[in-house]
Amino acid sequence: MGAFQGQTALITGASRGFGFFAAKALAAEGAEIIAVARTSGGLEELDDAIQSAGNQATLVPLDITDDAGLQRLCVSIHQRWGGVNLWLHSAIHAAPLTPAGHVAEKDLDKSIAINIRASQRLIAMVDPLLKAKNGTAVHLDDPRAGKKFFASYGATKAAQKALFDSWAAETVSTGPTVRCFTPEQMPTSTRARFYPGQNPDELSSPAVEATKFIDWLQT
Repeated sequence: MGAFQGQTALITGASRGFGFFAAKALAAEGAEIIAVARTSGGLEELDDAIQSAGNQATLVPLDITDDAGLQRLCVSIHQRWGGVNLWLHSAIHAAPLTPAGHVAEKDLDKSIAINIRASQRLIAMVDPLLKAKNGTAVHLDDPRAGKKFFASYGATKAAQKALFDSWAAETVSTGPTVRCFTPEQMPTSTRARFYPGQNPDELSSPAVEATKFIDWLQT
């Protein structure tokens, strides 16, 4: 029996990168996966991988900036499972690298919408689902604030972390548990946008980091 047998895990940003491999690893440990992502193709690939290992997932093609869609999702989770044991938030928008004074308005607006506003709305909606199961929320850290050409991504990623840090401080006594996981650098599509042409052999693999994540969750 897996370490997460009988538990329900909500993964936002599950169609690729770390979220994809974390969902596979959690499913292999017995968790029932609720996989959320904007791209249906990536979700179907995840479903194939999970089913081939004899496990199952619920696929939710959804843009996390869709407030009404998020509300419907959370109501459905409450009605079907009564809550969630784990929420892993790995969805992120990586705007193109550019000097701070040249950030395109559309890129900044999209970064704010996904990395900050959607994260706050998810916190508000998922909080009661986690409380119902004495659950844990996990977000990913990727510190880029203040680095050259990372103005849009770095600023909004730092703001996202500030939201989760405040939530963590506010829920010490009441729950849910809120934690931050920092994986090693991986050859994901986000990394490729920042460092095109980088040798993937120089980086850790998402599968390895997902295994570390499973161990870390149990500490």
